[in-house]
Amino acid sequence: MEHVTEGSWESLPVPLHPGVLGVLRELGFPYMTPVQSATIPLFLKNKDVAAEAVTGSGKTLAFVIPILEILLRREEKLKKSQVGAIIITPTRELAIQIDEVLSHFTKPFPQFSQILWIGGRKPGEDVARFKEQGGNIIVATPGRLEDMFRRKAEGLALASCVRALDVLVLDEADRLLDMGFEASINTILEFLPKQRRTGLFSATQTQEVENLVRAGLRNPVRISVKEKGLAASSTQKTPSRLENYYMVCKADEKFNQLVHFLRNHKQEKHLVFFSTCACVEYYGKALEALVKSVKIMCIHGKMKYKRNKIFMEFRKLPSGILVCTDVMARGIDIPEVNWVLQYDPPSNASAFVHRCGRTARIGHGGSALVFLLPMEESYINFLAINQKLQSMALADRAVFEKGMKAFVSYVQAYAKHECNLIFRLKGFALLRMPKMPELRGKQFPDFVPVDVNTDTIPFKDKIREKQRQKLLEQQRKEKTANEGRRKFIKNKAWSKQKAKKEKKKKMNEKRKREEGSDIEDEDMEELLNDTRLLKKFKKGKITEEEFEKGLLTSGKRRAKTADLGISDSEDC
Repeated sequence: MEHVTEGSWESLPVPLHPGVLGVLRELGFPYMTPVQSATIPLFLKNKDVAAEAVTGSGKTLAFVIPILEILLRREEKLKKSQVGAIIITPTRELAIQIDEVLSHFTKPFPQFSQILWIGGRKPGEDVARFKEQGGNIIVATPGRLEDMFRRKAEGLALASCVRALDVLVLDEADRLLDMGFEASINTILEFLPKQRRTGLFSATQTQEVENLVRAGLRNPVRISVKEKGLAASSTQKTPSRLENYYMVCKADEKFNQLVHFLRNHKQEKHLVFFSTCACVEYYGKALEALVKSVKIMCIHGKMKYKRNKIFMEFRKLPSGILVCTDVMARGIDIPEVNWVLQYDPPSNASAFVHRCGRTARIGHGGSALVFLLPMEESYINFLAINQKLQSMALADRAVFEKGMKAFVSYVQAYAKHECNLIFRLKGFALLRMPKMPELRGKQFPDFVPVDVNTDTIPFKDKIREKQRQKLLEQQRKEKTANEGRRKFIKNKAWSKQKAKKEKKKKMNEKRKREEGSDIEDEDMEELLNDTRLLKKFKKGKITEEEFEKGLLTSGKRRAKTADLGISDSEDC
């Protein structure tokens, strides 16, 4: 292992407690990683922190150590039922892992109690354990923590217990929102005191950090730790010691290639990623039958009670195969994983980064292999180019605006093209779809917008950015000034509305007489209806199917009229 260090723990500007230093020596961590040396001093100086660092860079210790130091320096010691720190993380596997790391550091400090709240256990047991043992530090998944705030009837007044809270940590913060936990986090935040330190930690933080600031950070210090060398000058978010490979094979050969690879690497430790829970179940059984003399385990999001046991067992294995979904892609630290195999390519570049990040952690080497069909080979270029273009758009508003304008003009040009029916949306590395008439009513299932508030993207040109900020401030003031005012819509008098209708009717009758039209009122109404349908279709308000259905309904009405014996040729 090659050490990636930023000095010894003793070199920190704020000295650590001797008990904490003793644990670090026992665990074999004599030096800090870059994210630790950047984050810990800020946390200890009562700053809110939003940290981004490549996966496997030691983010867990970057918040576990400050939590202990802050609680040790409290003037008023915590009582058994008082909560001093909460760590929220998206998956139960990651929660178990953080709880395990934390337990090493709380061992020298028996005055602190810690508790783990995750799914797969009975809530009643968690309530009883907290009442009996207390929980000065809570490690939890969002759903279970939110549920605990509602257990007042069972004697758990958690809302009053968290009044002493000093530190809140959101680990894998962007993933918490991706997994649909936004409502749970908002509910939890309502119970927490405003006077606290808050930390956001993630491997892909920059793109979402502005949306997460609303989670309660006050003037946060943003930290982005890149690896030295190539990674520092690029958008690379995977460890530099990671070797990435891809294999192109036909659909009927893909599984054979996976089996062949695993048979040739039996003495190593592998994670094999599939896109769905059903695929994990099926291919896990198939691999058990085809790859002998190797421990093969399966884990996915629909497993309720077995996940914790499987995860802990696989971590202890010297070699083996874990077949899994993306539930194992974020933040999980499994010792000495040699290969990450991606049978199904992930849906976006961020998921690719996190899957690969399960190997080559904290200075170790590791390899990742993605299996691709011949038609999917361009996926490699997509990962490199699209990620680069989106990063440019996020860094400079001028690039973002130029991309949007280019896309709009491209769509408008194609709308006039005689072959516009074959038009398909291509890249432009858009962060979101622009609002334009040509796209109204159309669906784009393949387009995934970037979860970022585009108003926060700055211009690199400082003069343009200053002008933009001035305009935004002016708009905010106008909005605030208008919020209290009621908007009155002046209704037209009934007599005026009636007069307008009468005038329109007379104009129609006059036009009929002048043209000598022999079209009946009923036919005219149908013709007008067809014209309205055509206009709606051209504007994109209805689909082609709805347009044809409307015309068909109109035609049926005409046919029905003919069946009743009413014909244009029969005047008597």
